[in-house]
Amino acid sequence: MLEANEELSKDARMWAMFCHLAGLAGYVVPVVISSIIAPLIVWQIKKDEHPFVDEHGKEAVNFQISILLYSVICIPFIFICIGIAMLMAVGIFNIVCLLIAAIKANNGEHYRYPICCRFIK
Repeated sequence: MLEANEELSKDARMWAMFCHLAGLAGYVVPVVISSIIAPLIVWQIKKDEHPFVDEHGKEAVNFQISILLYSVICIPFIFICIGIAMLMAVGIFNIVCLLIAAIKANNGEHYRYPICCRFIK
């Protein structure tokens, strides 16, 4: 019976990691909201099975919504020549935070993204 609990924990950690890594879909699929939809799908599929995945899924979706908002805020600044640098900084910040969150989730740790608006509670 102990092995089943360990396997469940490993499964929960894996799906929580996938919730975060699904945010990279925005870099693969050229649809603006694909970075929100992919973690949302993973979260919705597994949230009822594992509370750990529910927590990380909410955090991943909230972070991707925040990143989208930050990117939209950067667009008007393109006209004064700093918007492109700001968009690149947001993109790098997104990737770095996603990787950190995925590693923490795979280790079974709780993670809260910095400067993240929490729309879904």
